Amino acid sequence: MKFGDLVMSGATIAVIDALIAAPLEIVLLLALGISDMNNWGSLVSLIASFFLSALISGYIFAGKLWEARREAITKIAVLWAALNMLIALIIPASLAHWGLKAQEEFQAMYPGTTLSTREWVTWEVMTQDLAVFLTVVMALVLGFIGLYIGSMLRKPKKS
Repeated sequence: MKFGDLVMSGATIAVIDALIAAPLEIVLLLALGISDMNNWGSLVSLIASFFLSALISGYIFAGKLWEARREAITKIAVLWAALNMLIALIIPASLAHWGLKAQEEFQAMYPGTTLSTREWVTWEVMTQDLAVFLTVVMALVLGFIGLYIGSMLRKPKKS
């Protein structure tokens, strides 16, 4: 599989994910609730959209993936995870309440504790690092599984 095909497959996963994620999140947030502490609706929609977008992309690119399947799927999954890592790094900068959320979560765990500004920044960085780690792990695992299963659903025609 050529590098251009890898990039196109990774971009296809991203586009499909963008088209699937918002409707899924709306439905699941309504069904599972938006006010809960763990925010299950967002988490379930993220997992489902990662898996479904990789599954569909694996089905679309099954012919090209069939040649060197594990190597190509691994490269696409790593590319997909890298893209999600960048997104996870950018999101806190674009959300005005990210720091407040991190602060509320900390204060809920350790009531009465006060931190200096430097300690708050360290806590927010740790929170962001955890979000990036979890996003990358989910993108790698669900991307690999989805691409593999998707490529198995559409076997190449024998010539």
